[in-house]
Amino acid sequence: MEERPEERKAGINDEMLTEIRLAAQMILSGELVGFPTETVYGLGANALDMEAVKKIYAAKGRPSDNPLIIHVCDIKMAESVVELNWRARFLMDTFWPGPLSLVLKAKGTIPHVTRGGLDTAAVRMPDNAIALELIRAAGVPIAAPSANRSGRPSPTDAATVREDIGDAVLMVLDGGPTKVGLESTVLDVSGESPMLLRPGGISKEDIEGALHIPVLLPTDGDPLKRSPGTRYRHYAPKIPLIMTDDPCDTEAGGKKWAWIGTSEPTGSPFIKIIFKDTEEYAKELFRVLRLIEKSGAEIIIAQIPDETGIGRALKDRLVRASGI
Repeated sequence: MEERPEERKAGINDEMLTEIRLAAQMILSGELVGFPTETVYGLGANALDMEAVKKIYAAKGRPSDNPLIIHVCDIKMAESVVELNWRARFLMDTFWPGPLSLVLKAKGTIPHVTRGGLDTAAVRMPDNAIALELIRAAGVPIAAPSANRSGRPSPTDAATVREDIGDAVLMVLDGGPTKVGLESTVLDVSGESPMLLRPGGISKEDIEGALHIPVLLPTDGDPLKRSPGTRYRHYAPKIPLIMTDDPCDTEAGGKKWAWIGTSEPTGSPFIKIIFKDTEEYAKELFRVLRLIEKSGAEIIIAQIPDETGIGRALKDRLVRASGI
């Protein structure tokens, strides 16, 4: 069968296309599939199939009131599951495909279990050719949190998915390492003012620059209930992680310590990983956390990044990983 022009452009070869079509059939049969996005790998199920979605929660050990992000291949599919307003359409035109999830009023087509019992749902169009072709081939929106056990660092490659939840999925589509390395931004546009519920791959500054209005931040815990991945401790390695804004502050209580950051530490860490900039720090964070926990280090000391651009999302993940 001849490839479509977009498939040739995206570099999806015949072998991968065959795997994608098989994975799509699994999705339609109510099974779970691991697949890449530009942010992290997702654990996908048919978002419209209540029983399939329940398998996601069981596989991850995820609380059932923690809503899932619904992945779509175009705005028309998004419109089938949520109520779009002018602001949402503008942001979709500006940032999709990309790491921006929009929280909107849910339509009755989406089971309550998919949206964690809320009257809203988060939708996004991933910037990954394999993910988009999977959704197109299945013909249904795909609910997909990160493909890891709840609370663990998110997977940024297929091997980590297999290591974490390989027994729960029939198939993992291997698209290589992810580009962004942190989950999507979650922005609530269901009300009068846009509110940033989770920082991610699209920065607060980018959104404000597009909308020309301020983006609000939650002032209490209640708004966070509407956002996937913000209500519970997440991203935690198996050894403790502490944060510092001073590279000289390397007190580890006599334990073998690992250092991660963009500056050289003072002292003699058991292992150190220096990133060239904040973007690389964000992209490699989850992979490095898993690497260090297997190294023999007893504690991780992480440099606090500046809260600009991707730095806001990076700091958010470090805070959650530390359990602060």
